[in-house]
Formats: sequence, C-alpha cells, structure tokens
Amino acid sequence: MEVLTPYGLRVRCLPEVDSTNERLAQLAAAGAPSGTLLAAERQTKGRGRRGRSWLSVPGASLTFSLLWRFERPTAQLTGLSLAVGVALVRALHALGATGLGLKWPNDVLYGEAKLAGILIELSGDLLGPVAAIIGIGLNIRACPWLKEQLTIRMADLETACARRLNRNAVLSTVARELVNAMDTYSRYGFTPYRQPWLAYHAWHDRTVSVFNPDGSQLTGRIVGIDAEGALLLDTGTGIRPVLSGDVSLRKG
Repeated sequence: MEVLTPYGLRVRCLPEVDSTNERLAQLAAAGAPSGTLLAAERQTKGRGRRGRSWLSVPGASLTFSLLWRFERPTAQLTGLSLAVGVALVRALHALGATGLGLKWPNDVLYGEAKLAGILIELSGDLLGPVAAIIGIGLNIRACPWLKEQLTIRMADLETACARRLNRNAVLSTVARELVNAMDTYSRYGFTPYRQPWLAYHAWHDRTVSVFNPDGSQLTGRIVGIDAEGALLLDTGTGIRPVLSGDVSLRKG
C-alpha cells in the first residue's frame, strides 16, 4: 500500500525486504517518482557502507530508503550524505534528543556511540539527471541482542530523548526534514549545510586514521571540510582532502 503524505512523499511500507536500497533502486529504474520512500520492518540483506551488513531489529529500529531525483551533475552531490546527516540531527533534536554529533561522512552519534547510519547510492548520467537512493538505519530503542552481535558501540534514540517514542512519529519527523533538505540541496547544493555540519561535527580537531579501500592509511588531525564536503586532514606536512575512506579515532 502507498500513502501520499501532506509534504509530498509517497510512502510504502513492507513487512520484510532484502534491502530497502536495492528494492527502491528497482522501483526507480521502473520509473518511480522522486519522493518515493520505502520502509521495511525487517531487512534480510541490509547493507551499510563498503558492503558491510546493517542489522536491524523489528520493533526496535527504523530502516528506510528515499528516492530523490536531482538535475545536478554527480560531482555536485559529493556532500549529499553530510547534508542528510544535518537533516537527521535536526529531526532528532525536534523529537527531544540531546548529545548528538556527526561523524564524517555518514554516521550520527550519541556521545561516542553510533545512533544512525546513512548509505547513499547514485545512478544516472555524470552531467545529470541523477537518481539518489538515500538509505537510513536508525536505532530507536535498546536491544541487548543487537549489541551482542556488533563490535562497535551502539546507541538508541529513546535513551537520547529520555522517553518512549512512537516509530511512526519518528519516521514522519525525519521524512519531513529530509524533504526540506533535498529541496534545499536541489537549489543550492552543499553550501547551506557546510557550517551546520561543522557545528555538529563530533571529532573536530581530533587525530584520526583514515583507512582507504586499497589498504593504505592516512593519519592526521581533522581541521574541517571543504566546500564539496571532503574531510580536511592536517597530516603535519600539509592539509589533505579526503573524499572517501573509513575514519577511526587514533588510539594513544
């Protein structure tokens, strides 16, 4: 069943799906309009960045994907995941959450623990138009079983809000903020989100290691992001922009 929201989204909810990103990509290829949102109670093959699995628990989390079509070239969408992060933090603040921060390029943190993750996949022409599939996984309430399965620290939104939450209300609040963000990004690009992202950045001025897909590693102190959303590292020999990679706090 599809529901049209007052702010223009077409929302579809499924009890189970392999991956909301994969299923929505199929719908996009078949002509689904911009603003289609697909939510699932359970994903059997949920994915995070770089092919990692994203685990979700029915009743304790939100997993959904949003299709948005941009006329902009692909090169102008490099900051999209950061803009989505800002929108997500704004929505969660509206629900009463405190202690939130952003980790480059796609995580929302509560303290030092991961609260939500973002996975964006693009398809289309290099010069546009481009279809963006924006996948979001958000932990709503604490689940001891899930924490036992993971090697990273996980947080939940009810702890951040200090109250019980209705998942439908959470989805509605987040979706509305995402629509505002996508409209703004479509018009102005990343520029309106650079300063807000820096204000929410949890690891500014901290020393990190960046692990690249080819196995190489870069270490430096985070000094900001550039106009396109690249992470800026002071390596001691100069400022290096980082466009991709896994960022971890350096120990010691």
